[in-house]
Amino acid sequence: MSTPHPATPTGIWLIGARGSVATTTITGCAALNAGLHPPTGMVTETPAFAASRLPPLDSLVFGGHDTHHTPLPKRAEELTTAGVLPPGLTNALHTELTTTDQDIRPGGPHHGDTRTDNELIHAFATDITAFRDRHTLARVIVINLSTTEPAPPPDAERLAPSSLYAAAALRAGCPYINFTPSTGLHTPALQAAAAAGGLPHAGRDGKTGQTLLRSVLAPMFVQRALSVRAWSGTNLLGGGDGAALADPAAAAVKNTGKERALTDTLGHTPEGTVHIDDVPALGEWKTAWDHIAFDGFLGNRMILQTIWQGCDSALAAPLVLDLARLTARAHQAGLSGPLTPLGFYFKDPDGGPASLADQFTELLAFAELLRETP
Repeated sequence: MSTPHPATPTGIWLIGARGSVATTTITGCAALNAGLHPPTGMVTETPAFAASRLPPLDSLVFGGHDTHHTPLPKRAEELTTAGVLPPGLTNALHTELTTTDQDIRPGGPHHGDTRTDNELIHAFATDITAFRDRHTLARVIVINLSTTEPAPPPDAERLAPSSLYAAAALRAGCPYINFTPSTGLHTPALQAAAAAGGLPHAGRDGKTGQTLLRSVLAPMFVQRALSVRAWSGTNLLGGGDGAALADPAAAAVKNTGKERALTDTLGHTPEGTVHIDDVPALGEWKTAWDHIAFDGFLGNRMILQTIWQGCDSALAAPLVLDLARLTARAHQAGLSGPLTPLGFYFKDPDGGPASLADQFTELLAFAELLRETP
């Protein structure tokens, strides 16, 4: 419930702008602005943030990079068929989606691309600055929503694609958010540039489902002095995520954040692993099972099992909008470096507490800081 006021437009540049999460985010923001749906799932639209002077939703202008060429309205139609977007929404917002699609530029590197890292970074940064100039934007927030990539080897001669885009954001003078578990700014090659840039940044890997629940349950066991012996999980995914995470190297990157949430809270890493299975028949939906073995009084052995079923894009989109608005306001307030209070939104945050309750307390304190900062 932001206080209405005239605002210079704020740019949101999405890496993977035609993907499921990005398309849901863009369509969802347009639907909220048109009064077609309420802002369910958006923490920044709750009373605690009403006076934090966040950019209004109707001041956000979207663009981005993508290696795919399916027009945004068509992608929205596909998500409607998949049950992600409600029927009729794509037709009602066709003009808005078409307009945004005109600001999506070809990404990279493509197979056989002969450009050097510096040439790619320059090209991406030029696209971002042109977008800012074209729309006379106050600032542009770059958000990585692209497919999870494997971790690059320590001796890699080239930057990972996510790091190329992160470097382009720095070069264009833009705050950067990594909503994926991919490398992004987390590489020695960009540490000095990130520190010298004086820009706020946040990440990694949006906390939307299974890990969200883990960050609530793990503190319960600690606070009740119950000993967790094992914590195993299974994820059944369809769509692009399922296909990407069928690669063991990409799945390993994804699981790092899931494991960290438990280790940081419990003080040890319990037995058990997370399995990720590609099930194309599930489409845009996913199911996550957790099996928790713990000891009670007098060594009594007990089990807790949970099932989470949902649409990841619909869970992620309101978080993306929250992060974009909070980071834009932080940039306006002159904040720089890792935005630790935004750990509430991430599996693998840049410091801060691990439990969701403690992270939310920090987020509310951040809202207060923004209220008090010009």
